[in-house]
Amino acid sequence: MKDTLRVAGVYVGTIIGAGFASGQEVLQFYTGYGWLGILGTLVTVVLYPLLGYYLVVLGKRVKAQSHKNVIYHIAGKYLGFVIDLLLTFFLFGVAVIMVAGSGSLFQQQFGMSPSIGYAIMAILIVLALLLSLRRVLNVISSIAPFAFVIIVVLALYALFTADTSGVDLEAVSATQEQLASPHWLLSAFLHVSFNVALSVGILAIMGATEQSHKAAKRGAILGGVVLGVIALVINLAMYFNVDELIGTEMPMLAIANDVNPIVGLIVALLLLAMIFNTAVTMLYTFTARFFEVDTPRFKIAALVGGIVAFALGFVGFTELVNQVYPLLGYLGFVIFVCMAVNLVLIARRRSKGTATEVSDAGQ
Repeated sequence: MKDTLRVAGVYVGTIIGAGFASGQEVLQFYTGYGWLGILGTLVTVVLYPLLGYYLVVLGKRVKAQSHKNVIYHIAGKYLGFVIDLLLTFFLFGVAVIMVAGSGSLFQQQFGMSPSIGYAIMAILIVLALLLSLRRVLNVISSIAPFAFVIIVVLALYALFTADTSGVDLEAVSATQEQLASPHWLLSAFLHVSFNVALSVGILAIMGATEQSHKAAKRGAILGGVVLGVIALVINLAMYFNVDELIGTEMPMLAIANDVNPIVGLIVALLLLAMIFNTAVTMLYTFTARFFEVDTPRFKIAALVGGIVAFALGFVGFTELVNQVYPLLGYLGFVIFVCMAVNLVLIARRRSKGTATEVSDAGQ
């Protein structure tokens, strides 16, 4: 049971990043579609465990050491190279979104210019990579479960205390301009797709390295269900408070401040920690894909990456979430189609093998 919970925790922790916890992702991928967005979150309760389970099984099969093993196995040499490269650059895109998110948080919570947030976060990210502050990152990672609990409790509080009298929730939801796609179901698939695409490596590695493969599979299923339920709870909270949240960069932070300014400050600091952790992880993975870690080239690349992330942060958090995440979701579709083809090929090989054995036995 302990191993199952640990795997589930890693799965949840990998996906529930600052974008998810801030509520902006949920606003664009679910809440903006009204009650249909609630159906979308129910779809994720099925998709997250299903895809997580398959990636764990696939990781065991190919003895995965990174996402590359999995990608090249299911997509082949040439398409695998393209997917691997695109996925790597999307990691940098997520780092940029985190930098942009820090600016939005500084503006919304502290009334400061977003550029100050961009600069502070970019500097901290570069320092973490240059100085290899692994202990600091480990400490920040350890607070993630606490942050998730706070966000879920806030969502439940907002859900049960919502005052919807005189509010046409569907009409207000329809005023959300930034939507992930033209259709609520496609949006739900895209959200699961880009989140799981970013988790391919860690899920496959767990499938390959966990001593108890059954525990790894159970953990993937449990973690997937938890992810879907968290999306459902946050979306319900935002839907029933949509008249107060439309137009905010970080809806969950707005909910926290409505509860109490001190709660708002705590949530702001937790979100900043999650932003920092996510950004460092993404920029580290991106840079390590091209340069050996802890070498002068790696450090120069990390510095350049931080500067570029700072510059691109000016595009804006909401806009970047709206543009980058759906594109990553479509890339995820390609990965999942390759997975499906791989499953069919495996099934055919097994059926041919069984038929051959039966034929040989008959002779």
